[in-house]
Amino acid sequence: MSDPAPGGDVAAAELLTLEDVERAAAAALPAGVRDFVAGGSGRERTLAANRAAFDRVFLRPRVLRDVSRCSTAAELLDRPVSMPVAIAPVAYQRLVHPEGELAAARAAKAAGVPFTVSTLSTVPVEEITALGGDVWFQLYWLREPGRALELARRAEDAGCTALMLTVDVPWMGRRLRDVRNEFTLPDHVRAAHLDGGGASAAHRRTAGASAVAVHTGREFSSALSWSQVAELRASTRLPLLLKGVLAPEDAVRAVEFGVDAVVVSNHGGRQLDSALPSVEALPEIAEAVGGDCRVLLDSGVRSGTDVLKALALGASGVLVGRPPVWGLAVAGEDGVRRVLGLLAGELADALGLAGCATVADARRLRTARGGAAAGERRRAVVR
Repeated sequence: MSDPAPGGDVAAAELLTLEDVERAAAAALPAGVRDFVAGGSGRERTLAANRAAFDRVFLRPRVLRDVSRCSTAAELLDRPVSMPVAIAPVAYQRLVHPEGELAAARAAKAAGVPFTVSTLSTVPVEEITALGGDVWFQLYWLREPGRALELARRAEDAGCTALMLTVDVPWMGRRLRDVRNEFTLPDHVRAAHLDGGGASAAHRRTAGASAVAVHTGREFSSALSWSQVAELRASTRLPLLLKGVLAPEDAVRAVEFGVDAVVVSNHGGRQLDSALPSVEALPEIAEAVGGDCRVLLDSGVRSGTDVLKALALGASGVLVGRPPVWGLAVAGEDGVRRVLGLLAGELADALGLAGCATVADARRLRTARGGAAAGERRRAVVR
């Protein structure tokens, strides 16, 4: 690893799991930044529940299958990918490394997976699409009329291949770590798509509050509704994803509004505390849409086996958010490559050991949850 962050000089041989990368990042980052990346909302019950829910899912491996040639290759939104994984939108990545989103996007391109640019990216979308990878753009609906649609058009003009509207943030959840730290962005870290290169409320310390929450409270609209989804759908040719769906009824309505994919997500435990773990919501949503749109999973994915579990429960693929940021903090682009390489290797291993030669085989696996059969009513037995 050639480009470690200060305090993050960790040999690749020591980074054998994403938990190893997380620990190395925690040692490398200042406490306030570490809390900003790692923390959840409220008492962080949903943050913890995301992992606990994955740990309750067990797989029924098939045997006597030829897995001598095992492939993680798949498609996301009808485009080929090396594995059914995309990097989730994460704000302010220059907090953890000077190159920020540029380094992460280069790593995603090298790994053959999509990179999602956040509305709160510290690098303009045009600079990221210029790298030549498969780039999606995540959109927050903004208070000023027309600004969100302008950003969507800007992303499309820049060459993004998909548009992801986040629908679970009428305002930022109460993230107590940031409140206690009175977290404030350093001057060099700016929202490239919102602040026009100037300082914002996110850069001014606010007593007893997160300055980032104050800033987004002024920028984000809490009036987002299905009418804006219809407006956005009519304004873009790009595939449209809705991120932050946990209720089957909302997923079905998304199909009615022409959405191409829903992302089952609780925002990594950072919005409503005690919201349902995403992997718990996944099977019912996948069943509800019945193939009429794609279903992706976000929140809590920490291994290739987690990816396999999501596929078996009905997902087309997954998003990973914090793990690439940990890799970025530890070793820049090389660190993100390490994270994606670990996921790819673990997924290939899990596929083969489960008797699956392909990602399509994985979607026919059956699961059990907490000792009781789960998802079997909708899983055909593979003969």
